[in-house]
Amino acid sequence: MLSISPTYLLYYVPLIIVIALVFGATRHENTELILRHSWHTGRWITGFMAIIFAVLCMLDWMS
Repeated sequence: MLSISPTYLLYYVPLIIVIALVFGATRHENTELILRHSWHTGRWITGFMAIIFAVLCMLDWMS
């Protein structure tokens, strides 16, 4: 099993929020558009990270 503490997973939430907001703010000037773009970017990053996590869990299970 992966030996990562659940406490370290809490660092994921603010990191994704900051990345999504900065990425959205570089594309738009309107606050509503920034938040909408940030929401979509955050969902995309979260999905990507979930896929990576699933692959790592499967590789750990196979070894």
